[in-house]
Amino acid sequence: MVKTTSKKPAKAARTTTAKRPAAKPVLISGGNPQIAKGDGDAPVQAYIAAMPGWKRDIGRQLDAVIQRTVPGVRKAVKWKSPFYGAPDQDGWFLSYHCFTKYVKVTFFRGTSLLPVPSGASKHEEVRYLDIHEGALGEAQFVNWVQQASRLPGEPL
Repeated sequence: MVKTTSKKPAKAARTTTAKRPAAKPVLISGGNPQIAKGDGDAPVQAYIAAMPGWKRDIGRQLDAVIQRTVPGVRKAVKWKSPFYGAPDQDGWFLSYHCFTKYVKVTFFRGTSLLPVPSGASKHEEVRYLDIHEGALGEAQFVNWVQQASRLPGEPL
């Protein structure tokens, strides 16, 4: 028996670059997303998208209320948390951060708000609002955002 070789050219091995899914953000202590710092809406939206479980809905709600209440609000992610600033001021009036059982909103000039948010801080002017699952009192939050956005921003 005689063996013959094919005269067809050998097929080149296909080299395809498989698209890897984007790496999920690392969740650090308390389930807080570790998002790279950056200015603008995109890093804030990345942070919100990475918030775990019910906290993501709270993040979306906070962001929507702040945007609606303060047109042209400035946004950034710094120190692994979203920050919001009034468009015509330097500095920041509000931030939030995920913890195991709640989302903590920080009002940097919270002692100037009426009524003063109940969460005390070791920083003299800072006050906190802890939001547990399904517990955002939107009317009061809107009132605090309106007040906070008119105060001098915290230059962090």
